[in-house]
Amino acid sequence: MKDNIHPKYKKTTINCACGNVIETSSLEDGLKVEICNACHPFFTGTQKILDIEGRVEKFKKRYANVNKK
Repeated sequence: MKDNIHPKYKKTTINCACGNVIETSSLEDGLKVEICNACHPFFTGTQKILDIEGRVEKFKKRYANVNKK
């Protein structure tokens, strides 16, 4: 492997808008993100499925008979 051609890999922190700080390694210094696993609705369990047109029920109704055969 050639010397002095690879970038420096160093320890850094990821700062989320919610205040969560994650220590990791990266090529960049001090990363900032808007959303992380501590505040994302999918990971916190507060995710809501918006089904205005009844698509989920329509799908379940259409394919409910497929599994019974």
